[in-house]
Amino acid sequence: MKIVVIGGGNLGAAIAIGIARFTSGNEIAVTRRNLETIRFLEADGISLSSDNRHAVQTADVVILTVKPYQVAAIISDIKPYLQHKIVASAVSGFSMEMLQEQLEVTTTAIRIMPNIAIQFGSSATCVTVKDNDQAVVQPFLSILEKLGSVVVIDEKMMDAATVLGACGTAYALRYIRAAMQAGIEIGFDAQTALAIASQTVKGAAEMALREKVHPEQLIDRVTTPKGCTIAGLNEMEHQGFSSSLIKGIKTSLNNIKGI
Repeated sequence: MKIVVIGGGNLGAAIAIGIARFTSGNEIAVTRRNLETIRFLEADGISLSSDNRHAVQTADVVILTVKPYQVAAIISDIKPYLQHKIVASAVSGFSMEMLQEQLEVTTTAIRIMPNIAIQFGSSATCVTVKDNDQAVVQPFLSILEKLGSVVVIDEKMMDAATVLGACGTAYALRYIRAAMQAGIEIGFDAQTALAIASQTVKGAAEMALREKVHPEQLIDRVTTPKGCTIAGLNEMEHQGFSSSLIKGIKTSLNNIKGI
């Protein structure tokens, strides 16, 4: 497929790199006004353009990774070239209805919410698509499936998916940072502490994905009576570890909803 990403920020660049590195037979281009900031993408065979109209003319899929306030102007500019194409919006807080209002009826609109780990083929991508568009968008979804997991959800859950799957990357990294700092306190150098903490999180995630059981069942395998693991867990819970994480996720969702 010919795929154009409009908006070469962190997420747009990550999507482009993921497609370029983990799929084959696809052409990928990224548009941005200041091309000098994304020249590094050319090393992965990604085309660059500062002209949205020219870039989308031969595209099969147009991915929007811009700010919500930019969507209307961008679509107005490229609208004549979007007939019979797929427009995939990765714009948080911009509903399918709002997107479709900007497009012609002959354009297929979907919403996607990947995270920046898509660059490494490890995104948790959530997708909203109308039932009657499923067959049309399946070739594109097949590409996303090579870049991590893909879950099709109701649109009413898309804001929640943004917080859990996209913002969640930052939350997980904050845990890794804290574990790294603790590792330094107990005697490791910074790089060794980072390597151990990161791999431990990766291993724990792999267990959860493969076993598909409640995390507490996996935790039980690590904790022993009067052991150091349960002592540490209890202290973290006394300090509000789980409750603060839950509150943070809910606060992020309220922020998206403008509450």
